Amino acid sequence: MFDFWEKIVNNLVYGLLGLDPTAQSTQALHFFIFDTVKIYILLVGIIFLISFLRTYFNTQKIRAYLQRQNTFTGNILAALFGIITPFCSCSAIPLFLGFMQARIPMGITFSFLISSPMNNEVAIALLFGLFGWKITALYIGFGLLVAIVGGYVIGKLKLEHYVLIPVIPMDGALESVQIELSWQNRLREAWQNTADIFEKIYLYVLLGVGVGAWIHGYIPTELIVAYTGENRWYSVPLAVLMGVPMYASAASVMPLIEVLTSKGMLLGTALSLMMAITALSLPEALILKRILHVKLITIFFGIVALGIMGVGYLFNALL
Repeated sequence: MFDFWEKIVNNLVYGLLGLDPTAQSTQALHFFIFDTVKIYILLVGIIFLISFLRTYFNTQKIRAYLQRQNTFTGNILAALFGIITPFCSCSAIPLFLGFMQARIPMGITFSFLISSPMNNEVAIALLFGLFGWKITALYIGFGLLVAIVGGYVIGKLKLEHYVLIPVIPMDGALESVQIELSWQNRLREAWQNTADIFEKIYLYVLLGVGVGAWIHGYIPTELIVAYTGENRWYSVPLAVLMGVPMYASAASVMPLIEVLTSKGMLLGTALSLMMAITALSLPEALILKRILHVKLITIFFGIVALGIMGVGYLFNALL
């Protein structure tokens, strides 16, 4: 897909600049230039496409629709809705709170909270560009599975008494909301949303690719394989434990995942690290602490962490 761009980078780095292809600094520079432009192109293209499709959805009407759904069906719909919402783990919380205020069952709201940061368009765009559509489809499928099952289990545990805020019933006017946008307005809104998201993440992409380039050029493959390769049983739990304290977007994490896998880390282990970073974070826990009891937050993190580890082991077994 990007063969032509790779030839341009080769001519620039090896031809015009005349750098030694075997040098670590050259390999790092080549990786940085090639991946930065490639990721930017993919981000703009896929975010624009999803943003355009999002103009056909109305958050308030979806919230009203979810109010009428039974468990599990609602879990599935909420997890799918998470794919078209451009949120990280912290910015998804206001809509999560809105779902609770609308008296949507707790398990359904948690399915959305799990799915939204894990399956957002940035993660999908980067996965598609770095690993292809098959890996992307598997990731989305397993990510939805974690969100659906995780939310369903939380709902069955009947933990509503751990919600610390009063639930204010919403009025019945949500279903009357209509969206009437022309084709031109939809394109304009999609482009504006794409520009807004790109403006927020492009520096993180540069940072992620920069760190990835340094690892690519200077960290020995043997060092990474020694701890995370060869399907060691502890690699996946270790990756999840490492990911939870971190707080980063998929834009800054994904370039590192590409490098780590190229250095010998198994894909399932690498994706477990990314899923833990994007779906679970300490800042998210601190924000949730204002509206949920610590016991509920602990149960939520524990269930999702177990689901992510299961996905990691499945990826390592299948690929």
